[in-house]
Amino acid sequence: MTGCRHVATFAFVEGATEEQIAAVASGLGALRDQIPEIGEYHFGPDLGLNDGNQQFAVVADFEDVDGYLAYRDHPAHQAVLAERIRPILASRSAVQFAL
Repeated sequence: MTGCRHVATFAFVEGATEEQIAAVASGLGALRDQIPEIGEYHFGPDLGLNDGNQQFAVVADFEDVDGYLAYRDHPAHQAVLAERIRPILASRSAVQFAL
């Protein structure tokens, strides 16, 4: 395996505000400067093109599994999860796969 891709999707609780969702994006955006293992990194709200979609997605690429694990466990990432995502999280799904 040469690389690892992480994909996470979120649905937010009813009543989550645009400001709270923007804070999620802002927090995720700051991670790239704090976690050098992040390669390609994309995230954002769903475009609303299909019914039943999750509301937000994150796609992150890493050179290897160890890079993903460094991201997963990094204190800055854990802080974004704890402070910005979990307070408004209704459901989450994720997958990691080889590139």
